[in-house]
Amino acid sequence: MNTLFEQPCAIVDLETTGGNISRDRITEVGMILIDGERVERQSWLVNPGQPIPPFIENMTGIRNEMVAGAPPFAALAGELLSRLQGRLLLAHNARFDYGFLKNEFRRHGLRFQTQTLCTVKLSRRLYPQHFKHSLDSLIARHDIEMPERHRALADAEAVHRFLQIAAAELGQERLTHEAAQLLSQPAELSDLAPQLQQQIEELPDSAGVYVLFDLEDRALYVGRAANLYRKVLGHFSRAKPGHKSHEVRIDEPVARVEWRESLGEFGAHLQELQWLRYHLPLHNPRARMLGEACSLQLQTDADGFVRLRPVSAQDMDFSRTTDLYGLFRNAREARKALAQIALAQGLCQAVLGVEQVTSRKGAACNAYSLQRCRGACVGKEGADSHNLRLLSALQRLKVKPWPFEAAVAVVERDEVCGDVVQHLFDRWCYLGSRRNGGELTGEPAFDLDYYKLLESELRRPERELIEL
Repeated sequence: MNTLFEQPCAIVDLETTGGNISRDRITEVGMILIDGERVERQSWLVNPGQPIPPFIENMTGIRNEMVAGAPPFAALAGELLSRLQGRLLLAHNARFDYGFLKNEFRRHGLRFQTQTLCTVKLSRRLYPQHFKHSLDSLIARHDIEMPERHRALADAEAVHRFLQIAAAELGQERLTHEAAQLLSQPAELSDLAPQLQQQIEELPDSAGVYVLFDLEDRALYVGRAANLYRKVLGHFSRAKPGHKSHEVRIDEPVARVEWRESLGEFGAHLQELQWLRYHLPLHNPRARMLGEACSLQLQTDADGFVRLRPVSAQDMDFSRTTDLYGLFRNAREARKALAQIALAQGLCQAVLGVEQVTSRKGAACNAYSLQRCRGACVGKEGADSHNLRLLSALQRLKVKPWPFEAAVAVVERDEVCGDVVQHLFDRWCYLGSRRNGGELTGEPAFDLDYYKLLESELRRPERELIEL
């Protein structure tokens, strides 16, 4: 292992108060410095200046009282920088450790930049026959002894041991070759402006929504992501030969990225809908279709036939109207759906108002001559029979009544930091969201997209809901 790299290297592992590189802080640093045959091991507890969540305490064993007397990162920054600067940094999920270190050094006015090698990626290249490459998987697969899992120096030692085992099993030449291939891969962000590079590097590996802006600060694209960093990076990645990128390719120069984290997928959906409406991005065509809602409402004519007329959410309160059937983007979609029902059930499109019969009253509709109407237009089918078949066909389209007595909150939680977000709804109207009991953010509104999103969420058995 010690002769694997010609340059000095450092195997690094960090323990932190959580997984957000902007919000959370380092609690422990472990590193193994390798210079040829010389190997040095060292670790530091760090006072993070913020409480360690119980979830993290239980996982790492590092408790608040243990770091209370430890030096803050500012006191260690100079020593750590002198040890790490100019070395190849190896870490399991190097983006996490490198990102935390860069942010901590930046907070104290220090610039830290070095080449990194991710041992997760290296393991995938060395052992492609295996599906899992987490540190726990490597420890189990290679029978690595681990007396203190989730302590910084112990985890760094596990990475060190993995590299030694890989060299013994596969040969030093194979290990060196695969590492060199990873190190020689072009940086995904090398062609971007420095400010944009920095913004992308600061994106968290968590769920949220982002907006890409052009040089004139116009919104180009709004996206939702389970992992903000990977999703945004995908817009700029060079596709491998024979592979197509799943992300929208932005042809215009991107000047900056704006983003907002969410605690979960539901909150990300809500934020995406709000930003699509607000920004009207160039590369999201559906953004111009949002915010509209149309339905079909029953009415009875003088002859006793039930008709349906398109009605708009702008003209009436859909949240308090009970006899609505279907939710559509516009009146044209509503009439098209009604025409399809008429054809499928043999109903008269003239009676329903889908087809305008301009001749005298009682003239046959076009569908009657094609034997697709049972003759309500010419008096061969009475109102009772026609109405019964129509109402039966409409049942599957009936807009669901509000299933609660009052407003409800869809709850999302961050088990690591303990944050709680409540997304409030009443009669299918989105009232806004509040974090940790704070003020509501968002405008009360009813529209098709909020209705569909909430209706789908209510069908999930694992969702947490509070009736207010």
